[in-house]
Amino acid sequence: MNRRSFCTLTAGALVSKQLLNAQMPPATTASPLHFTQEITGAGPYSRSHSKKPPNIFLISIDMVSPDLYHPDRPLSRHVEIPAIRSLMKDGCFFSNAFCTVPLCSPSRSSYLTGRYSYVLGNGEHAPAGLETELRADDIIFPEYLRAAGYVTRQVGKCHVGAGKFLSAFGENDQPWDRWSPPVFDDDGYRNYQRRLGVKPQKYSREIVFKQQNRTTAGNSVGGWVVQEDGKPFPLEAQYSYYLGQRAIETIDNLVGSGATERHPVYMQLDIFDPHQPFSIPAGFEEREKELRKIMTLPKSYETAKQRNWQKAEDEPDIIDLYRRYWGIYDDESLLNYRIAYALQMEIVDKVIGNLLTKLKQCGLYEDSVIALISDHGEMNGRRALVDKGVYLHPDVLRVPMVIKLPRTTHATQQVVESAVSLLDLSQTLLDVAGIHAEAKFDGESLLPRILGTAEPGDRTLLFFGGWHVGVNFSCGLQHRFSDGRHFLYAYNCSSAVDELYDINSEDASNLIGKVEYAAVREEMIHRLGAALQADSRWSGYWTQFRLARFAYLPQAAGDMQLSTQPA
Repeated sequence: MNRRSFCTLTAGALVSKQLLNAQMPPATTASPLHFTQEITGAGPYSRSHSKKPPNIFLISIDMVSPDLYHPDRPLSRHVEIPAIRSLMKDGCFFSNAFCTVPLCSPSRSSYLTGRYSYVLGNGEHAPAGLETELRADDIIFPEYLRAAGYVTRQVGKCHVGAGKFLSAFGENDQPWDRWSPPVFDDDGYRNYQRRLGVKPQKYSREIVFKQQNRTTAGNSVGGWVVQEDGKPFPLEAQYSYYLGQRAIETIDNLVGSGATERHPVYMQLDIFDPHQPFSIPAGFEEREKELRKIMTLPKSYETAKQRNWQKAEDEPDIIDLYRRYWGIYDDESLLNYRIAYALQMEIVDKVIGNLLTKLKQCGLYEDSVIALISDHGEMNGRRALVDKGVYLHPDVLRVPMVIKLPRTTHATQQVVESAVSLLDLSQTLLDVAGIHAEAKFDGESLLPRILGTAEPGDRTLLFFGGWHVGVNFSCGLQHRFSDGRHFLYAYNCSSAVDELYDINSEDASNLIGKVEYAAVREEMIHRLGAALQADSRWSGYWTQFRLARFAYLPQAAGDMQLSTQPA
């Protein structure tokens, strides 16, 4: 362990103790070892001896472009998200937070376990034999919380295997384990609509892209909805709004039963939106007009259009594949997409606002930990792409992350600019709960960063791709140089083209071939090589990378077959 790692771990332990002591008396005896499964001895952990730790509320939203929230993005100034901004003001906003894999299931697997995920694809596209769900013996952090006495509840999307959520949230949990929402087959939702007197939705205006012949209809990304009889579809009947109401009802039940007085509560609300397919209800007509006045198209889309949407020399094959998959061949379709996407984010904000209001009304807001994240980012039209995939680009890797601590902790940092990962979420929430899991994690607690006690410096954060629309076992990492420049380097196993991006660019272009970035490229290759070689989990990537980038890596003699050698 190096000095930086030791100092970070030590600071995290001290901060956790301070956080707990701010609400409870100091421990008088050493904590015994506990287990998430007492009978089998699985999931060992220890906990602080104290009175009730803080309630924790995690809100996850799905596939959020930096355009929709990041202060550095001009478009974000026109997106109305008052609830999210209020949470950012009350808490700590991590302006350089990243996922590990820019796909739903792999990313969720990663932040729930606190480890880089062996799940590298969503189940809908994966072939037989590729892991698409967490294994039964994996432990997700809510399981530790539940074992330690937290009342755990969850509403919404799962996508890591429903069995894991039943272990963490109980047999009455209703997680849906797929990428898209069960708008037409969720019985609870259909009953909710009937109580409102609302019929199921249909599209009044649907955004449909083209297949690569540029005439045949292709992928639908949703759009504006009405009831099936043509009447306006109210916001209150929209699916994300319904999930928010279920979360509010859960809070009412916990408060009403006295559970919040007797036990700490952990609740996780997993909202599908603003992920496409969009479902924009009535009531957003004026906002649409306002957005149409200011919405523009990305420069990299215009550049792709000038090339007649053909592959550029500095693009890996996987980018060209996804461009053909989405088939965005006209300006109007992309403009409608970007407007609908922004409106969908505003719907999400209203749902979050309702939940925060309920917490305040119940007296739970001030003294609770509230975290807001997204599982991954989104291209939002750049390079004539939307959604995300098995390629590495700043906009699909960057995620919103906000953590609000209890008011008694006196957090000093409102914005943290150092690079952090969704890997850190589990360690941070366990830390505030006073739980130390006896397991290997790839993340670290963010409490020292929130309280301003962490040592400055860059971290090695790795990124991976796998199987989705196409196959691209990509790997990469970010690095911030001492002069403040911040880069992403990506190696694509399925292409001869590497990528190098300025992470702070609004519409990042590939810098890999530019002479003035040659030294940066070499440094990033060295760093990725060292990271891949140092961890046996990445031996498959390292085997190819060391051959493909041999000229840039330190050259050492030795057998590369990984055969057993005599001692």
